[in-house]
Amino acid sequence: MTTPAQLRRTALSYPETAELAVAGTVAFTVQGKEFAALRPDRQVVLRMTPSDVDELRAAHPTARRVARAGARLPIEDINGQQLNHWVRRAWLARAPKRLAAPVAAAGTAVAGEVGDLPRAIGSPATRALHGAGITTLAQIAERSDAELLALHGVGPKAVRLLREEAQD
Repeated sequence: MTTPAQLRRTALSYPETAELAVAGTVAFTVQGKEFAALRPDRQVVLRMTPSDVDELRAAHPTARRVARAGARLPIEDINGQQLNHWVRRAWLARAPKRLAAPVAAAGTAVAGEVGDLPRAIGSPATRALHGAGITTLAQIAERSDAELLALHGVGPKAVRLLREEAQD
């Protein structure tokens, strides 16, 4: 089961995302455009392209189409990995091209092939760092462990490996 904390962590891992709370609904926006929200009734609302909405509905029988290009479903009906995928798709659909392009490119990043980031951190961490515009160990050195760990896909092991590599 997915939690509101996971939705929040995933949504806030994308560049220039803001969190707003209004009347019990927590919304996540990029450049003022809502891409995800959690309603008081624990329904996740995702603003996506029509094709993504159709794909989400096909994968999750409890998903329903909503006005203004989106879908909603109970947070309990989606596992964490699936939620991460759909939040990413929603963010990409609403983000301006200057923000979306690097994140979309990062989706195909391979460990050991981005800047001087070590292969040992793995592809999920490499994609997360690349999506945040971090491609060198020098940029890693400028970030706190908490900032790195806030990126979805970067865990304690990856941070430890990055710190060790940066010291060499």
